[in-house]
Amino acid sequence: MSTVTESVDVNVPVRTAYNQWTQFEDFPHFMSGVDEIRQLDDTTTHWKTTIDGVKREFDARITEQLPDERVAWTSVDGSRQAGVVTFHRLDPTQTRVTVQMEFEPDGFVEQAGATLGFLDRQVKGDLKRFKEFIEGRSGVETGAWRGEVPRPQP
Repeated sequence: MSTVTESVDVNVPVRTAYNQWTQFEDFPHFMSGVDEIRQLDDTTTHWKTTIDGVKREFDARITEQLPDERVAWTSVDGSRQAGVVTFHRLDPTQTRVTVQMEFEPDGFVEQAGATLGFLDRQVKGDLKRFKEFIEGRSGVETGAWRGEVPRPQP
């Protein structure tokens, strides 16, 4: 398993940053390689990606969601991946967004990319574009889902 952790500080309140992050279908606006995301139900999304010419489709399930704090997920099929995005209030108008991800590289090319830090750079770039996206909207999110998904019990 490979792990990546990246953060970005955005000049919007924590509620705004969190609300925007719950709008999964808007991810292609700031995530490179993400062609489309469809929200299938409250906890399931269907992803279409193209990374380095490789097209993939997979489903992911939200495993925990606490408004203004965190969104955690895991893949249901396809390449194994899981992660969490956390939102930290720095002050009333600034939020730190942190992404922690684990994934299982498929094949030699992905293993080499993981070793060379490709995913780290991609996540860092996606977070920078998220910052530009939400701040460029004058700090107004495109929507919000404020529901909770409780953490699974062991």
